[in-house]
Amino acid sequence: MTAEMVAPAWMHTQISAEQYDSWSEEQCAGIEIVDGMVVVSPSASKRHNRLARILANALDAAAGPDWNADTDFDVRLQDVPLTNRRPDVIVYRAETIDLTPTRPEHVLLVVEVVSPGSETTDRIVKVDQYAKAGIPFYWRVEQAATGIPIVYTYVLDPATRAYRDTEVFTGAVKVTAPFPVTVDLGAQ
Repeated sequence: MTAEMVAPAWMHTQISAEQYDSWSEEQCAGIEIVDGMVVVSPSASKRHNRLARILANALDAAAGPDWNADTDFDVRLQDVPLTNRRPDVIVYRAETIDLTPTRPEHVLLVVEVVSPGSETTDRIVKVDQYAKAGIPFYWRVEQAATGIPIVYTYVLDPATRAYRDTEVFTGAVKVTAPFPVTVDLGAQ
């Protein structure tokens, strides 16, 4: 005999911002909301989490007192239909640390670490969503077969609300914008 897995009813209907805001942290963990629909995110690998943490620590140290860098919390891209993304690393205004939800105008940079199963979403879908929301900088970290990560950096063109490629780094990242930071991801 096999057990059938039955998805909860809320996975089959659009969720409003008000409904989502009433959920507990535990209910919101491991999911994103896209166009009002719940999207379950698979658990990240240790390597994925380590890359995100190393980047967040380096960005946090370099950002100065006006900005914080943290991992894995919701950014509310739009209210209707509700779209919440949970970037791997978020650089946001320090003064908004206790403000929920975090909105695009609070965010300076988002970083996505690409994993098996998130390639299309991180390379195409999220890029477009973050740009249309007006987030000034986007970085995409590819976990290369060599074990040395490749980091693609982008800056928002405010006129087109699309990202322009800036620099590509293999292993060590050294940028001046959005603020000067150097981090060696090849030694992870």
